[in-house]
Amino acid sequence: MTAQSAPNLPANLSAKRGYNLFLLLVAGLGGLLFGMDIGLVGGALPYLAATFQGTTAELSVIVAAMMLGGVFSTLFAGMLADWMGRKPLMNLCGIAFVIAIPMIALSHGYALLFFGRLLEGISGGLIGVVVPLYLAECLAASERGKGTAVFQWLPVSSMVFAALIGIYFSYRVMAVANTGDAAALFAYKDHAWRNLFWVALPPGILFLLGSLLVSESPRWLFERGKKEQAFAALLRSRSEQQAAVELREMEEAARNASTVSATGKQVKESLLRRKYVVPFVLACLVLFCTQTTGINSIIAYNGPILLQSGLSDLHAHWGLVIFMSMNFLLTMAGMFLVDRKGRKFLLTLGTSGIIVSLLGVGILFLRTEKVSQDTRDAVQALVTPNQELTLRFTPAEASRLLAAQANSTGQIDRNRASLAIIYSYGDFTAATSFVRSDDPAARPIEITRASCVPPNKVLALFKNPLGNLEAAQSAPLKIDKAIVGQVPSESHGWLVALGLFLFMGFFAVGPGVCVWLALSELMPTRIRSNGMSIALVLNLLASTTLAGIFLPFVSKHGYSSIFFLFAGFTVVYFIVAAFFLPETKGKTLEEIEAHFEGK
Repeated sequence: MTAQSAPNLPANLSAKRGYNLFLLLVAGLGGLLFGMDIGLVGGALPYLAATFQGTTAELSVIVAAMMLGGVFSTLFAGMLADWMGRKPLMNLCGIAFVIAIPMIALSHGYALLFFGRLLEGISGGLIGVVVPLYLAECLAASERGKGTAVFQWLPVSSMVFAALIGIYFSYRVMAVANTGDAAALFAYKDHAWRNLFWVALPPGILFLLGSLLVSESPRWLFERGKKEQAFAALLRSRSEQQAAVELREMEEAARNASTVSATGKQVKESLLRRKYVVPFVLACLVLFCTQTTGINSIIAYNGPILLQSGLSDLHAHWGLVIFMSMNFLLTMAGMFLVDRKGRKFLLTLGTSGIIVSLLGVGILFLRTEKVSQDTRDAVQALVTPNQELTLRFTPAEASRLLAAQANSTGQIDRNRASLAIIYSYGDFTAATSFVRSDDPAARPIEITRASCVPPNKVLALFKNPLGNLEAAQSAPLKIDKAIVGQVPSESHGWLVALGLFLFMGFFAVGPGVCVWLALSELMPTRIRSNGMSIALVLNLLASTTLAGIFLPFVSKHGYSSIFFLFAGFTVVYFIVAAFFLPETKGKTLEEIEAHFEGK
């Protein structure tokens, strides 16, 4: 292959710079869609829950459908990217997303809403693998960090946007509620959650159009024996000399990855060699540990955490906006540092800061949770003959429950008390979120069989594989714990909020920017697509598991315990980043592969 054999392509510097910027734009739009999959549902959920004509179990399935679609599509994303190519798969992601949004926003029943969310999750799962993969294979080493950081930054910006829109609709809903017109309030809430999803359609269309105009990955083309087209794809973003050097590196890597048998045929080397196993394990550890910092759970339950820390409802909403803004601003800072300071430095800095922040928040909660009382027996006595419970937690009710507790210390102020209940029907357990006695607008705690027992065997398998569904459908309601605690002061709440802001800042500048780079850079070319799929599935499984156990764990053991648990996981992350992860800044993918081979 020589430079003279290349097709006639734009060779001037401005054209190449323009194409690189276009790649960053397409990547950013992919990241935006990936973030909207997560961020928008948080703002839409309160209004969807208020207007959804179905059971609580069906609503839970709709919320989980996106994650379910993401897990399944991530499993096959690597194989699809290898089979059909990176560019066609990005086209497919865009089409799926553009179809999913109208399905959700126009739905008036369970089935269409479920399939729309499922398709949205499938699109998001594919985007999470193919866009970082495509960027790693297309961008030059000097641009790769910035490009992958853009993919991370746009989801963050979409979450900030979703939080601000959520506040806008909160004020609008409050204004409509003050009119006293229940029908108008219902109609506006129904209008609100649909509009939140419609917001995602324009970027979806732009991503689809952009993905149609980019070139195929040069490394995918080279793997398919299309050297001329691979060189042409390289020339769109690199100088002729850079393209020729990278093409030679691809050829050398391909020769090193195979041997010639006695019959003269090329035989692929074993995947159990050090240069494949070590980077694969490192990438999986980084992706898994990123979720075990608790990032998705802390984002999803930020409001309840801040409420329980002592902030008012309005201040908790503003705390979420500041929290997401920290993510937005520090991710931007990480984008500028990642190709200057390096991935290893930022991950080490970020994980050490996360540990300190989580320990600080855990200690703050531990100080207030020491006075909590378990009023299980008093609450069990309130269960009705049809095995249900409705309890409005007022100061008077807090006083009654505490009075019924024989060893009550009297340290809990009934006017600023909180209550969370863990309950079960047979083998299936659930937990309520914390409610406060000083919140007159709080809905009563409502415990029914439908809120705990899955409606079918498939969902029962996910919730408790060993559970007896038939027995649970007739089992009595058992109150396992009913924790009454002291709501701390507003100043305590802002200290917790500050700890969470620091957590978010360190996460954004470290794992937030570097995780996608680690995923795409560490994997050798031969296993990159399938390896990324496996690592991302581990990431999603960790996220799903932590999100599923968060409320029951917190209700049973307190917020302090969950923050200490996240800090413990992050210590493992710090050790991996500081002592085992190589620096990949400024190296081509082939040079990184050679490092793991010991060259």
